[in-house]
Amino acid sequence: MKQANLAAALAEQAGSTRGKTEPAPVATPVLETTSSTPKTYKQPGRVSLVPITAHFPREVRRQLKGLAFELDRTIHDLIAEFLNDGFAKYGKAEIAPRQGG
Repeated sequence: MKQANLAAALAEQAGSTRGKTEPAPVATPVLETTSSTPKTYKQPGRVSLVPITAHFPREVRRQLKGLAFELDRTIHDLIAEFLNDGFAKYGKAEIAPRQGG
């Protein structure tokens, strides 16, 4: 005769799913849309902007943040200034927009 397991009986009565294997997920049909790309939210002020990223040692970031603090400017504004200086050095138009001051 099989011995009753009180913990299992209580868990079963309470509807516990702990320790039970989940059934395989059922594939749901994807609704077709008129656009081939998914719609994602983009902040209105960034509609025509794209990110530019680069990796530098941590100390470069610290120095940039410190300089921005000392000059009471944003990091974005300093980077735009640095990009424009580089563009001017190589005879290109200074087109990086600055936020202020």
